[in-house]
Amino acid sequence: MNSSKPSLSSYNSGRRKFIKTAGLGVMAMAFPLPGNPDFLQNVRMGIVVHSYAARWHSDTPSEKYPGFENALSLIEHCKEVGAGGVQTLVNGWSSDFAKKVRDAREKTGLYLEGSIALPKSNDEIAKFEAEVLAAKEAGATVLRTACLSGRRYVTFKTLGDYQAFRIKAIESIELAEPLMRKHKMKLAVENHKDWTAKELEAIIKKLGSEWVGVTLDFGNNLSFMENPMEVIETLAPYAFSTHVKDMGVKNYHDGFLLSEVPLGEGIVDLKSAVELCKKYNPEINFSLEMITRDPLEIPVMKDSYWATFDHLSGLDVYKMERMMEENQFKGELPRVTGLSKEEQLAYEEQNVLACLDYSRSSLGLE
Repeated sequence: MNSSKPSLSSYNSGRRKFIKTAGLGVMAMAFPLPGNPDFLQNVRMGIVVHSYAARWHSDTPSEKYPGFENALSLIEHCKEVGAGGVQTLVNGWSSDFAKKVRDAREKTGLYLEGSIALPKSNDEIAKFEAEVLAAKEAGATVLRTACLSGRRYVTFKTLGDYQAFRIKAIESIELAEPLMRKHKMKLAVENHKDWTAKELEAIIKKLGSEWVGVTLDFGNNLSFMENPMEVIETLAPYAFSTHVKDMGVKNYHDGFLLSEVPLGEGIVDLKSAVELCKKYNPEINFSLEMITRDPLEIPVMKDSYWATFDHLSGLDVYKMERMMEENQFKGELPRVTGLSKEEQLAYEEQNVLACLDYSRSSLGLE
């Protein structure tokens, strides 16, 4: 893959112009479109805490975009912008704080999902159980988790390294399952640039627990050269929660650049994805994960990228390369390098609001 690379100044100039000229008043409610199925009416898009990566615990002094100190300020803001709920970190919550979160959730009418770290050993079970109970006290019924904080093609240099991780990760899920069953809470394992769709499906099916399913991320597995709709079709039957996102791709010298982009601007078939998730789980929440950051480099032209993969045939790779070549992102992918802290906060907020607006006008998520 080859492409010319625009200058950083051209990226920054365009984004600054966008931030200054684009109105933040995109919150007018749209009526459901006639083409939206009945089961999608009166469902509102929520927000994943990672959509506010810059603003979460931000110490940047800003009148327009003050930092979110904790889940309470995040819930308040999500209510103000018309979101339907939040998926937020549950870490070190006291019983008193969990009750405050419950009060805020009940007052605003928002749904609540937690995000939690798996226990890595028996020594961490007590902490894990305390966080499960805090989330339950706050009113969450689903807890999203991820087995790997990094990216498989970056973290692991050999197949052996990956296989060792795989064994430990499955052990962690197995440690968590009895507690989820005991407290009647659902654990949702994300496809977080660690598992291929088929690998995660196999793990969930082998475990065979009604309390362990999937947080279905609509776009992550593009980094594995997997077709987004095929990933969604594979994992939707097991989905307890979602990370709704759209993805833009552009060529670069070692492969392709991958970035979350405002909903409707990328290559994910969002309407089909939403309908499929709702078909399998009518109670599922749709949570926006619009991460405003520099594009990720996916170095598929390097041998090291493939060290832990054997899931694609040559024909699969060809089909994906062709799809991405035909769907190169028009314009420049989002980028925050070179922006001031205030500009980053403004850009982040604009992207979130644009996504919420699209979810109402085009996805029927009211």
